Amino acid sequence: MSKLPKEHQFIDLSDYGRPIARIIANALKTTRFTPVDVTIAFVISGLIGVFCIVEEYYWAAAFFLIFKSILDAADGELARIKETPSYTGRFLDSVSDIILNFIIFITLWQLTEVSIWWTLLAFFGIQLQGTLYNYYYVILRNRFEGDTTSRIFEDSTPIALPGEKQKNVNILYFIYKALYGIFDEIIYALDKNAPKGKPFPNWLMSLVSTFGLGFQLLLISVFLVLGLKTFIIPFFITYSIMIFVFICIRKVFY
Repeated sequence: MSKLPKEHQFIDLSDYGRPIARIIANALKTTRFTPVDVTIAFVISGLIGVFCIVEEYYWAAAFFLIFKSILDAADGELARIKETPSYTGRFLDSVSDIILNFIIFITLWQLTEVSIWWTLLAFFGIQLQGTLYNYYYVILRNRFEGDTTSRIFEDSTPIALPGEKQKNVNILYFIYKALYGIFDEIIYALDKNAPKGKPFPNWLMSLVSTFGLGFQLLLISVFLVLGLKTFIIPFFITYSIMIFVFICIRKVFY
């Protein structure tokens, strides 16, 4: 099931793993495996990918990083198939993503001669990129009655959905806000009127989808297998300039 009605679906370059994710989700729909179990599995896959980077097994690292992206899509697919959406899963997914991203970039810093400050700037940049992508995507999902587990503004603790505990939602929401709050505030400050503007065209959303975590991990994988790991951090710093380009396009035309 898509997160958007058919007429508003766009080519999501970060969501290349969706077809395999659906196969995995369908295989698990009659089992006792939950979406949270799949989220834990993608964390394990990501950590194995990091280990492979350290050991310079770059093809294996690429496999596990891309497999992490596939599982990242599979947990949401499984939640939709089993009709068990949850804020617990939504926030656990996001918290797991940012922690893994930080581990990946710290690992790259240790293996290259890039400054720790440039590394932190690159990490900050990819998080801003991902936040802009999610911000625009959630606006569309809310506007056109797609999946609404994610809210445009995460400014209050949500009420637990059936089947989950409010305590778990409270804890994960607190962690989410601590880790993502600054990125959400920056993107909102840069384009606070986006929810009120015209619907984003599919072509613009396809371009912004290059900020999605799946595409980011794919790029990292390509750099690794090509033996260009020292270029990963400079690339993501430079590519962050596109944040302002996409926002300007949105403001001027839409």
